[in-house]
Amino acid sequence: MNRFISFEGIDGSGKTTQIEILINKLKSANEKAISFREPGGTSISEDIREILLNNKNSTLTDTAESLLFFASRSQLLSDKIIPLTNQGYFVICDRFNDSTIAYQGYGNKIDLNYLYTLSDYCVNNFRPDLTFFLDISVDLSMKRRKMKLSDRIESRGEDYLEKVRSGFLEIADNNPKRFIIIDGEDNKTNISNKIWDIVSDKYKIS
Repeated sequence: MNRFISFEGIDGSGKTTQIEILINKLKSANEKAISFREPGGTSISEDIREILLNNKNSTLTDTAESLLFFASRSQLLSDKIIPLTNQGYFVICDRFNDSTIAYQGYGNKIDLNYLYTLSDYCVNNFRPDLTFFLDISVDLSMKRRKMKLSDRIESRGEDYLEKVRSGFLEIADNNPKRFIIIDGEDNKTNISNKIWDIVSDKYKIS
């Protein structure tokens, strides 16, 4: 059992907030913990992130988009995630492979078998031990992001996000031992308490 945990959800689901709370709780329990965002986390991966999310890159093809996500992830795994988990760290990732399957597969209609094959090659069987999916409605997602400038992927609209959310739920159904669905519309404290109860029990943290 590794100490690699991912958080998934459509835009505005509260992942960043809950990751920060979890990191603080782990450190308060004298555990080594660090978080990364995807795409990103290394200098190379951050450069790829700029390409992926910049609105000026409107002609980026769906296939190129998927391959760039996998490239960024491969670099992050090699440089950060695997070495740190080997050192006993809790590594918490804001998005991982499931996001690529949901956004590029279900959202962009790229063949899922193709994406899963690339995914297996990219991560070489190194996957999160636990994944929290913070589930919110697309309507709430749009409301929470109303005052924010949308990036290239966030600009795709409600219908796209509905497909992505449905994709996440199907992925969760197919991976019940790893995925925990959390009501992201609950209040922040209740959500963080539920997450902590699961993490502290699974990893025997007192």
